[in-house]
Amino acid sequence: MNNSSRFLRLITCVGILAVGFTISGCYTVPETGRTGMVLFSEAQIANMGKESFTELKTQVRVSNNRPKNEIVQRVGNRIASSVGRDLPEAEWEFVLIEDNSINAFALPGGKVGVHTGLFSIVEKEDDLAFVMAHEIAHITARHANQRISAQTLFAGIGLALAAGTGDMDSGDRNLLLGLYGLGSTVGVSLPYSRLQEREADRIGILYAARAGYDPRRAIVFMEKMDSSAGGLHEYLSTHPAGKTRIENIEKYLDEAVVVYEESARKRKLDLD
Repeated sequence: MNNSSRFLRLITCVGILAVGFTISGCYTVPETGRTGMVLFSEAQIANMGKESFTELKTQVRVSNNRPKNEIVQRVGNRIASSVGRDLPEAEWEFVLIEDNSINAFALPGGKVGVHTGLFSIVEKEDDLAFVMAHEIAHITARHANQRISAQTLFAGIGLALAAGTGDMDSGDRNLLLGLYGLGSTVGVSLPYSRLQEREADRIGILYAARAGYDPRRAIVFMEKMDSSAGGLHEYLSTHPAGKTRIENIEKYLDEAVVVYEESARKRKLDLD
């Protein structure tokens, strides 16, 4: 096969994958209005999340600390209620895991895990609310679907590239494939992940505020988090550095405070 035929085959494979990604599914992220495209249905992704969460619970130690569990359930349920129509089919589940690391996570389908280590720096429920709302925002914004779809697409392009370069000199072929791997990670995957983290902060702080938690506590919590974490170099980290993240949150704070004050007024009227 000559070079022009190999090149045409490669371009055709890549084109088919790209078109499939484009036409498979388009949606709008709640609160931000950003549009995204995915390869999988939400039902498929939710089932993956539920199965993974069920398996995870067999591999970790679920905490039986009653006071902390009550806090996690209370905060999680309030935020889930504030999500409303953004994720109407979620089967919410909030699990406290015995783990000293300062962390929380979310899986599609409404599954949220909170590590007991978070309570070492959480001073108020508002602090925990910001963390949990951030994780829930990842679910409502379909970030898992986006990442799985993108990884599937790039894996397919990688296979097409490997097939299309099969007759190349081995040194040139390995160099090209190596450059593809570096580009797809640094050029697409990680920056996209940082975008997701910023988006989850913006959406999450609004969810927390709507649930009646003071969004200004997000800044207090992040300052404590930043001082307690060793951290990674921002450029190759999937999370923005602490200072950068605080600056981003401050951009959304005025809007969130308005939402919080309106929520407080409504709650007061409900009690009167």
